[in-house]
Amino acid sequence: MGRIFEVRKATMFARYDRMAKQFTRIGKDIAIAVKAGGPDPATNAALRRCIQNAKSVNMPKDRIEAAIKRAQGKEMDNYEEILYEGYGPHGVAILVVTATDNHVRTVANVKAHFNKGGGSMGTSGSVSFQFNKMGVFRLKPDGLNIEELELELIDYGLEELGDSSDDDGNPIVVIRTGFTDFGNMQKALEERNITPISAEVEWIPTTTVPVTDEQAEEVSKLIERLEQDEDVQKVFHNMG
Repeated sequence: MGRIFEVRKATMFARYDRMAKQFTRIGKDIAIAVKAGGPDPATNAALRRCIQNAKSVNMPKDRIEAAIKRAQGKEMDNYEEILYEGYGPHGVAILVVTATDNHVRTVANVKAHFNKGGGSMGTSGSVSFQFNKMGVFRLKPDGLNIEELELELIDYGLEELGDSSDDDGNPIVVIRTGFTDFGNMQKALEERNITPISAEVEWIPTTTVPVTDEQAEEVSKLIERLEQDEDVQKVFHNMG
């Protein structure tokens, strides 16, 4: 097992703002999962994943349950996940994942963020070809036999396994699998009683764009602007 490469972190939220945004994002994820597969996590793997991710950011149990209940209501907004693509300053490719009940509003806002942040919004497919859509599972290393686990998970679509660290510098194990094998990997981990810190679908860049610290700050300001939009779920980039 080697060190797994992850692109430069760019989120610049204050702690409280970041937590509030995470709760909102996960609430939308829960709504989408419940609408698609029902409110019972025992039979809805996507909802189980959302609940795991909610716990990883310390989202209160009553707030998780309230989100599930709201998602069953007829008055609940129907969110659609839409991917927007573009370039930031210095040729950095950016993908913006949104969950919206009004795509006209969302596309206008995302385009404005790109323009004001020194970037430009592109058409569908103009940027995404530089990324691989993958399932990414982050685990605590405690009690894991990494070599054995790696061999066992190959049959479930494992593409990469390596060590990394979280935002606080704590060691973690990162597993990556192809998007189509996401469910297989989730099931494999559940069968081994391994609860991930998080389980996400992410866009991993195939190549990165080297930038100086000053250039990175310019790109990060655009990413921060995008991340703070209420319709934006996640932002991915290839800034090295």
